[in-house]
Amino acid sequence: MEKTPRGTSVGVDDPYAFAGVCDRCTDDGRCRYAFERSDDDPEFARERAAEEYACPVHDPDREETPADCPHFRSRNRDRECVRCGLEEKRLAHDDERPLLEEHHLSYADGNESASEESDELSHEITVYLCRWCHSKVHNSWARITDDVAPEPQAIAELEGRRSRERTELGFESAATRYGDDA
Repeated sequence: MEKTPRGTSVGVDDPYAFAGVCDRCTDDGRCRYAFERSDDDPEFARERAAEEYACPVHDPDREETPADCPHFRSRNRDRECVRCGLEEKRLAHDDERPLLEEHHLSYADGNESASEESDELSHEITVYLCRWCHSKVHNSWARITDDVAPEPQAIAELEGRRSRERTELGFESAATRYGDDA
């Protein structure tokens, strides 16, 4: 199983199995990274420009895989835990800890060239895990592909937030709410 730089599990054997379309690929299959950040990797930008900025892995007829592209990045946008299915519930103007946390499946190999992204992940592949699944994946042999239900504490937290949301949606005049007797 893949490991973090600190040696804890990321919960998968192949992070690329969870990778979607590259975040830097436009809707028409062009590489935004090569176009917008050509100074960071001039050789890559020249190669992409020669092919009209075509994404090297977007075209199914090509043999390249996401692992072959030096600037591949795929971040999951679904706001639910990929392991147990718990949905995110955030309340406006509330600074409670989120139910979901971004979980990195792929970490830098330490051989990245000197660019402004040198402190970031080389192939960033992330998914969302609820904080309960996140701790299990990092602190044990739990896998992202395990068929599990949300933890009782997670369900209680989610339902508590839904209850507070419903209370906020109910009508209550400002005078009643704040005790104004004017």
